[in-house]
Amino acid sequence: MSENSADVIVIGGGTGGYSTALRAAHLGLDVALVERDLVGGTCLHRGCVPSKAMLHAAELVDGVAEARERWGVKATLDSVEWSTLVATRDDIVSRNHKGVEGQLAKAGVRLVRGTATLAGPREVTVRADGAEAGRWTARRGLVLATGSRPRVLPGLEPDGTHIVTSDDALFAPGLPESVLVLGGGAIGVEYASFHRSTGAEVTLVEAAERLLPLEDEDVSRQLTRALKKRGITVLTGARLLAAHRAGPGIEARVRPARGDGTTLGAQRLLVAVGRVPVTDGLGLAAAGLSTDPRGFLPPADWTTLETAVPGIHVVGDLLPPPSLGLAHASFAEGLVVAETLAGRTPRPVDYAAVPRVTYSSPQTASVGLGEAEAKAAGYAVRVNTMPLTATAKGMVHGQGGMVKVVAEDGPDGRVLGVHLVGPHVSEMIAESQLAVAWDASPEDIAQHVHPHPTLSEAVGEAFLTLAGRGLHQHA
Repeated sequence: MSENSADVIVIGGGTGGYSTALRAAHLGLDVALVERDLVGGTCLHRGCVPSKAMLHAAELVDGVAEARERWGVKATLDSVEWSTLVATRDDIVSRNHKGVEGQLAKAGVRLVRGTATLAGPREVTVRADGAEAGRWTARRGLVLATGSRPRVLPGLEPDGTHIVTSDDALFAPGLPESVLVLGGGAIGVEYASFHRSTGAEVTLVEAAERLLPLEDEDVSRQLTRALKKRGITVLTGARLLAAHRAGPGIEARVRPARGDGTTLGAQRLLVAVGRVPVTDGLGLAAAGLSTDPRGFLPPADWTTLETAVPGIHVVGDLLPPPSLGLAHASFAEGLVVAETLAGRTPRPVDYAAVPRVTYSSPQTASVGLGEAEAKAAGYAVRVNTMPLTATAKGMVHGQGGMVKVVAEDGPDGRVLGVHLVGPHVSEMIAESQLAVAWDASPEDIAQHVHPHPTLSEAVGEAFLTLAGRGLHQHA
């Protein structure tokens, strides 16, 4: 059994882990990254990247229907060839995976294959193929980045075919004719959107009173209206009472917000009710650490993400709110931890300015506070909502949507939040992220010219109106 040491040992090679390792290595530190599965983690192999590849394919399918029905392009869709769809998706994932591993190797990060267990505040034992493969000592610090897994409900154990989670939904065989999606957060909405585009009958069940319950109410309202228009059945304020296999699919008993329970049948049940941190087997107690009641590992210092044990930092899905459990937030957290371990003083992650995106059709993208949140926080606000269809490019796309800006009241009131619904709004949110992060006022943004005709000019117009300079819209 070998004895090894490194300046920094990172446990977990997902987005938070490998970003920490890369940045630390670029700063001249000797880094070892321990990963028991595939570098890139859930985001690259089971979540963000493969799901967005599939959603792009779904967008192409929708485009054929729009071409025929709206633009007179006499196009028809014969079928969706599942094997080709999967091959293209897997090629994209594979190339990304090779790219990450290549970057780690070029940076000099030592990739250690195996399962890591803490043996002390700076000590790690690695097991591979069922046997102890080595002991490692961290000279400067340990970074815990073991990620999360889908929450599984009692009695709904996934089988990979009829009952699936977000981790295996993309890898279940074929395209189902009907899907019951349990959970109306971003993951559930995205999968509902994908399956509807590929021809499935979709029912979306959410226990909260609205979809995307953490977003602004107008975002939820617009999205729900759009999904229903696409033929998706949306049940909010509804609870799953029971579910069981029935013939070639599943049968579920659901209690809606009003009325008696109803029985729903579908070929596949997709459970998307959140994710839970992965800490089992990590040996936290040996390092003097423990999780909170929800399973998270809270830092003692949010500016450096250092835990109560000096030298042990945490990134990614192990962190409780205000961390967002998003890949791009994990990248930012990795940079902060790496720079801290290198002796620098980085700026902490500003979670209020981290964008949130749902890649459904239509998409949603938000940053900062919603209207109700801002009022609950004690702000007097001014709000403006601009329909995307009030712009020429919005009419071209024909999918509806909106831009909503929430700002402090007063001539110098800063932008508190921006909320978008519509086509491609994931590519439009970065400007608003800067407005929120830099405490800009609507007047600050209104002085900058937006290109015409684009969807982004709706953002510019929304700020112009709040600044009292609206052209096509007046406050």
